[in-house]
Amino acid sequence: MQYYALAQNLYTANKLRWIMKTSLLKPLAMKHKSTVTKMAKKYAAIIQTEHGTMNGIRVEVHREGKKPLKAEFGGIPLRTKLRVANITDKVLKLKFGRSELIQRLLAEQCELCGSYENIEVHHIRKLSDLKVAGQKEKPLWKKRMSAIRRKTLIVCKACHNAIHNGQPRAEWTKQLEK
Repeated sequence: MQYYALAQNLYTANKLRWIMKTSLLKPLAMKHKSTVTKMAKKYAAIIQTEHGTMNGIRVEVHREGKKPLKAEFGGIPLRTKLRVANITDKVLKLKFGRSELIQRLLAEQCELCGSYENIEVHHIRKLSDLKVAGQKEKPLWKKRMSAIRRKTLIVCKACHNAIHNGQPRAEWTKQLEK
């Protein structure tokens, strides 16, 4: 409530207060096979605050040989504090550099054929999907993803289509030879 005390329309928080109070009293009323109104009257209490006394709810459970358990709800004044607000924005200094994926994207180069046109990202769900049982030899794109241990591969549109069609490109073998 201290955060919302800076708002000019703080009176709308009365609805929230009513919802919270009712949701507190309903299970209590069900447990005691009573009504919410009767529970509100039974557990009504006057709570001391810095702005004077306020109405609230207090439940005390007395125990033998121990201090009683107390639970209170209420006692939070809904008063705006516009004159008190002193908000200063601080400039955040990020200490980490760019991620590897961002660096690879900014290179704007296909990682399979070296092309600079129509760059896209090929993505798989998990690295273990690259290990297909019974496959003789992995395609170059799978070898590349396994080698860099990444679920993404920056490729051109032609290479991306070739990956999804299951057809290797001649440019891949040239890149492999380099």
